[in-house]
Amino acid sequence: MNRSDVLITADELLARLSDDGSTPRLLDVRWTLQKPDGRDDFAARHIPGAIYVDMDTELAARSDHDPTEGRHPLPSAEAFQEQVRTWGIDQLTEVVVYDDNSSLGAARAWWLLQWAGMKARVLDGGLNAFVAAGGELTAGAGDPVQPSTVTITPDSMPVLDADAASAWTGVLLDARAGERFRGETEPLDSRAGHIPGARSAPAAEYTADGKFVDEETLRTRFSDLGALDQPVGVYCGSGVTACHNALALASLGVETSLYPASWSGWSSDPARPVATGS
Repeated sequence: MNRSDVLITADELLARLSDDGSTPRLLDVRWTLQKPDGRDDFAARHIPGAIYVDMDTELAARSDHDPTEGRHPLPSAEAFQEQVRTWGIDQLTEVVVYDDNSSLGAARAWWLLQWAGMKARVLDGGLNAFVAAGGELTAGAGDPVQPSTVTITPDSMPVLDADAASAWTGVLLDARAGERFRGETEPLDSRAGHIPGARSAPAAEYTADGKFVDEETLRTRFSDLGALDQPVGVYCGSGVTACHNALALASLGVETSLYPASWSGWSSDPARPVATGS
């Protein structure tokens, strides 16, 4: 993979939408920790033709689960296949995912589609970049789509469980804010700190004004973390923003292994050790 394999610019998307041929399937993943349900935002303004995607019910397991699986456990292969079909996506569909929060939510949808053996790109800069490039928005609930009959190929992206994360011999990157990594504060999970041996790699450091920083800067920052010359595992609070780091590394041609349960799962198990500090 390279940058153009995983990211699409607003200018490129506008050109695709003006083509006479088939237009991309647009998935709108408006989500933040403070406002996890973005339906109202979608209804107020979205790219024409887009489908709203809910983080908690469509990009994560829908039922009660073991706390050690984290706050956003992966959906089952069966559930996600049904979801992909509902979106009208098959193996030949061009998919573009976006949000309005530096691609933090969009990256989760991108990662899951890759995990399912599908292809997708993230709109770099999201909704704001689209508007700045001259794109017009629409309002409403969105248009219905014709479901597909696609069969996904699950486990097409490597995944770690807690034991594998504990025994990881490469570099393990923590995408949370630095103060959470260091254990200075923990607003969401049961214990503060990080997985012993992990390195702090806040996802917010890899974007500026909503867009990913340039390739040279990305490469330098990940090289300083040792993430360009050894196996890389990624985690965060609940397995969402870790996908953002996976996306950033994929733009450099680096494959990562995701620990989906992340800190929320790890910290829920009292048998798991906790490290603090930098």
